[in-house]
Amino acid sequence: MSHDVLIIGSGAAGLTAALVLAEKCRVLVLAKGALDGGSTAWAQGGIAAVLDEGDTFEDHIRDTMIAGSGLNRHETVEFVIEHAPEAIRRLVDLGVPFNAEAGALHLTREGGHSHRRIVHVDDATGAAVQKALLQAAREHPNITLLPGRACIDLITGRHEQARYSGSGRVWGVYALDEASGTVEAHTARATILATGGAGRVYQFSTAPRGATGDGIAMAWRAGARVSNMEMMQFHPTCLYHLEVKNFLITEAVRGEGGRLINPRTGKRFMEFYDAERLELAPRDIVARAIDSEIKRFGLDFVHLDISHMPAGFVRSHFPNIYEKLLGLGIDMTKQPIPVVPAQHYTCGGILIDLAGRTDLPGLYAAGECTESGLHGANRLASNSLLECFVFGDAAARDILARWDSFDAPPAVRPWDESRVTDSDEEVVIKQNWTEIRRFMWNYVGIVRTDKRLERAAHRIKMLEGEVNDYYGHFRVSTDLIELRNLLQSADLIVQSARARHESRGLHYNLDYPQTDDAARDTVLTPR
Repeated sequence: MSHDVLIIGSGAAGLTAALVLAEKCRVLVLAKGALDGGSTAWAQGGIAAVLDEGDTFEDHIRDTMIAGSGLNRHETVEFVIEHAPEAIRRLVDLGVPFNAEAGALHLTREGGHSHRRIVHVDDATGAAVQKALLQAAREHPNITLLPGRACIDLITGRHEQARYSGSGRVWGVYALDEASGTVEAHTARATILATGGAGRVYQFSTAPRGATGDGIAMAWRAGARVSNMEMMQFHPTCLYHLEVKNFLITEAVRGEGGRLINPRTGKRFMEFYDAERLELAPRDIVARAIDSEIKRFGLDFVHLDISHMPAGFVRSHFPNIYEKLLGLGIDMTKQPIPVVPAQHYTCGGILIDLAGRTDLPGLYAAGECTESGLHGANRLASNSLLECFVFGDAAARDILARWDSFDAPPAVRPWDESRVTDSDEEVVIKQNWTEIRRFMWNYVGIVRTDKRLERAAHRIKMLEGEVNDYYGHFRVSTDLIELRNLLQSADLIVQSARARHESRGLHYNLDYPQTDDAARDTVLTPR
């Protein structure tokens, strides 16, 4: 099945690109599972943009660079932030119902920001954005949306029916139709990866079930470089509840006055870790502070308390969180919320330039699967959706500008299942998935050591043989595809963490507590 442009992923980055491209091209959007099953719909906080008279691009750039511990690329930060107001205007035009006061967009503030600059739809911004983008995509005659497709590997020159040219050109993707069990070859002149992050490599994560590093792993196997995979962000405040595993308590709760309390001492503790910024310190600092309190006092969780604020204020600002917690027996207007850190965002990924181009001809990428230079060593709150809109748009416009240079895809070989059978031991997949997530949490989490990283690398090497053998003998399933990508992502994270001999931002190694004078990216190149 051939289209002009293929987009893998139906979140903010993918649909933004699709809507721009569809003015001139026939676009196919593939989604694993449901069209709204990605991370975009889960985003609570909002989108950062300079919209207030007292704010400036320079301030937003500085806040982003400070949060990123200087590892950001300044030209990328400048590019994204200067395009932020335009991105918000496009969303308003699409009908996203942002909160407003007195005829102007209501702006909230989050950790690491020096100004109020977060536009939001209550505390469920991502869901509103996803709904508006999907509606616009469904109504466009040049966009085909195809859910239920688990992508296996990119189609490159070696899959051409004619003799392989060795160009490294990407022509599309092999994808499993999850309903029929058949594998389809989708080809296009250009391909955009917008597949999200690799959060599910960890035992505790706020990411959706499908965040298994698919795009990162596929791009790596095809020959693209990845960068800064050790920079895995842990959100400081995930709800601690035995029945609900990954409910995020948005950064905005702290932005609007929420305090972190040690439940044993009853005291606010951020003053011991960042006396100036307290709860509004960047996420890496707050997450390590909570982790330290939990380990030092033998706690299961800490408290996030906003009950000192007026009840009406809390309910109006956080209606979805309030209702969710009330259903679990927690009234956040009267009592504290038990919280723990959890993996939240993949700051590293496929290396791209300002047009979203990867190393491979014909392959672009946008959003959480990339390392654009925006986030550096730690993502500033609410810069993530912003990155999706700006780079989804940039990739699409670059493809349109260079359209005449893209050849039509050649005939490619169909997926070969002649040497595989149906699996007779699915338990292997479940066991390996569980093992990866546990050792990554224990050994490659918020605080790391060389010994822990060595242990993780040893387990990855043992599992690689087992997973590759399984993949070579049995028909693919979504679970097997995800396991393969999960293990590849874990390997890239560990390789990157072992290569960085300093502590910077999200990467904190007890064996290298210093921060070097020069900030250097960790770039991995496939063999």
